[in-house]
Amino acid sequence: MQRRSFLKLGLMAAAGVAAGGGLYRVLHPAAPGRFTLDGEAHLVLAAIAPAMLGSALAATEPQRNADIASLVRGVQLAIAGLPLAQQQEVQDLFALLALAPARRLLVGIKGGWGEASAAQVAAFLQDWRLHRFATLQTAYLALHDLMLGAWYGDARHWAAIGYPGPLPELSPAP
Repeated sequence: MQRRSFLKLGLMAAAGVAAGGGLYRVLHPAAPGRFTLDGEAHLVLAAIAPAMLGSALAATEPQRNADIASLVRGVQLAIAGLPLAQQQEVQDLFALLALAPARRLLVGIKGGWGEASAAQVAAFLQDWRLHRFATLQTAYLALHDLMLGAWYGDARHWAAIGYPGPLPELSPAP
């Protein structure tokens, strides 16, 4: 491929992602105030959870689904605790992951998140974790911190990492 063709293709792809992002914003206007995870964000989290949490998730399907639902609630609580500017950045990240052209070009997943294999999701996460662009590394770290923070912020999961819980308050000396 010639350099000129490569640059043209890159510009067309960037324009396509930008146009798709604008279309997503028009079709899914941001709610005033705080960000709330929508259905597509739930699918993203449900697809990423097994790759990030691995064997920490329950092995049986009903309990695994309950674990993922609990994780999604925890992520929502974590996002709600962020300043509004950071909530907007998280919303932009989930909008990017939900957008089909961006998902295909940046993530490498052709179908929807519900059809993504564990290997595809693990490969996407590894790619973003080690990517040469700091923006994608930051996006990976945001997903990582939100998910693991929500998971291990739940007292039910502390024993798995040997955390005994917060220390009891010391009583004042007499």
